[in-house]
Amino acid sequence: MTSADVHDVRDPELPGRLLTVERDTLVPLLRTRPDEDFARRTAACPGWSVRDVLAHSSAALTRVVDNRLGEGVFSPESNDRDIVERAGWSNARIVDELERAMTEAGPVIAKAGGALDGVGLGEWVHAGDVREALGEPGAYAGAGLPDALALLAWLTRERRHVPLQADLDDVDEPLRLGDPLAPRPPARYIGDATTLVRLYSGRPAAGASYELAGAEPAELNIFG
Repeated sequence: MTSADVHDVRDPELPGRLLTVERDTLVPLLRTRPDEDFARRTAACPGWSVRDVLAHSSAALTRVVDNRLGEGVFSPESNDRDIVERAGWSNARIVDELERAMTEAGPVIAKAGGALDGVGLGEWVHAGDVREALGEPGAYAGAGLPDALALLAWLTRERRHVPLQADLDDVDEPLRLGDPLAPRPPARYIGDATTLVRLYSGRPAAGASYELAGAEPAELNIFG
């Protein structure tokens, strides 16, 4: 795996590329799963089943594609309404919508100037939530991980997040995240990349082996 250090220039194609890579992995997996697997509960999203996470993800990306991004979009209330609206859909129809949205959202996100980049990362993380609930290995890893790390580095820089240097077991060079001009010294993370993703996305990391100095885990969560 190559280094995913912070770049000064935004790559507008990065979120779409991440979604496309994830689509090609997740959708075929979902099409092989029986309906009962869609009812499994997710550890990362309390109260949501696999189906609920997929319905939310497909709805969120479809909103991006259709430019339906009014006030309150992506709020908990809006997310719940999107899930309820799809209550009568078959699981296959939800997967079909997700496949289309993951294909078409990239160019829209690219043209948004960075305002929607976080949606691309968030839906990739949700795919990891689904894989974990289904018992698949490498829930927050896979072919999209290098792009996810690069996007995470960019987002944390743009949002003036806590500065941090991550020395990753599976990446050759340190990954620098957060605001490089922050008055506080950079925190330090030592561990694997998937645990770093869990910390930055607020996902459970119990039992993972890592070191974090200079910041609390809760400070890293970019999704609040």
